[in-house]
Amino acid sequence: MALTVVGVNHRGASLDIRERLAYRASEALPALEALREASAAREAVLLSTCNRTEVYVVEEERDAASDVWSAFSERLGRDASEFGYVRRDREAVTHLFRVASGLDSMVLGEAQIHGQVKDAWEVCRSQSGPVLNRLFQTSLLVAGRVRNETSIARGAASVSSAAVQIARQIFGSLQGKRAMVLGAGEMAELALECLVDQGVRAAIVANRTFDRAKELADRYGAAAMHFDECWPALADVDVMVCSTAAPRAVVFTEHIRPALAVRGDRPLCILDIALPRDVDLAVRRLDNVFLYDLDDLQAVVAANVERRRGEMPSAEQLISREVDRYWDWLAGLAAVPTLTQMRSRMEAVRERELSEALRRLDHLAPAERAVVEELSRSLMNKFLHEPTVRLRAAAANGRGLGVVDAVRYLFGLERSGDSRHEGANAEPASEPRE
Repeated sequence: MALTVVGVNHRGASLDIRERLAYRASEALPALEALREASAAREAVLLSTCNRTEVYVVEEERDAASDVWSAFSERLGRDASEFGYVRRDREAVTHLFRVASGLDSMVLGEAQIHGQVKDAWEVCRSQSGPVLNRLFQTSLLVAGRVRNETSIARGAASVSSAAVQIARQIFGSLQGKRAMVLGAGEMAELALECLVDQGVRAAIVANRTFDRAKELADRYGAAAMHFDECWPALADVDVMVCSTAAPRAVVFTEHIRPALAVRGDRPLCILDIALPRDVDLAVRRLDNVFLYDLDDLQAVVAANVERRRGEMPSAEQLISREVDRYWDWLAGLAAVPTLTQMRSRMEAVRERELSEALRRLDHLAPAERAVVEELSRSLMNKFLHEPTVRLRAAAANGRGLGVVDAVRYLFGLERSGDSRHEGANAEPASEPRE
């Protein structure tokens, strides 16, 4: 057995299933400790986000996947394997590199997953080890390269981020601009959060229910108002986000026009992300008013997502090259120390047997003794050549740790002070590239 990932994600499991299989950070280590005890896994890392729960394992001698499914099924209350997947060896490496790069995300190229992978690794470091440490470290570097060397993460890919993109097109920099939010629901807050991240100041939150307006306003240091009181304040606002649950339009030209009279030529950006729409379309005809609704925002999102998909081949090629580099490192990690120990063991046997033979052939001349010694060395090298070549090849073909186990068994190499661990703790052949 070698490197394995077992998990569920948004492609095969509904939100309800994913919620029940999600682990809080405080639950990760106890879960991994139980798994390692049950399966004798060498290393393990648990990654749990809103879209996936995955366990990465370096297996000992038994298949750890069944133990992971048992833990998931117990948590879920039914067989969890029907919703998930198992990836092994190179496929497991490729999977994590794609996850960290946002290629396996619900929103292609999302940036948040990079931090989530990093956090998961940090939380699980006490249960990780050289193989997974190297794997997760490399995945973060690969994700950085994918973001920097392709356009996979460029352009808004959600309605909220599209709202920011549009507002930036109107104002250039959003630093210091003032925003009013009509409504206090989740969508309104998401859009507001994106704007605030770009330097917009949340100035006013207006809602028909004042308490909900105040709750959201307090989180952003804004003023809360009742819905009917907010219109005069529009004179000092640059961006208005509309996201009420009203069944029909609630913003009309008569609400906007008085504010325009005192704004001069300053543009007003209105982002209507409600469904049904909050803003009457007649508002779009007012001077210096830029009104965008969900259709406009989703058109921006669709164009950006399509552009991101065009970057997939470049990103996949980059990941494929980095998978090869990682796997070469892992194969060498598993094979080289065992080869060294195997040859050392055989050399000790050769020297012992040669010494005994020469003791009984003490009548031989020095030249004749040299011929016997060379014969013994030549035979040993020939006997070990094929196992050496085959071990290196098998290790590079994806079952490195399993093949190493077989060699150690066949040649009677000690398990204490396991050379794989010695090799694992050695300096890597080459560091991952920045």
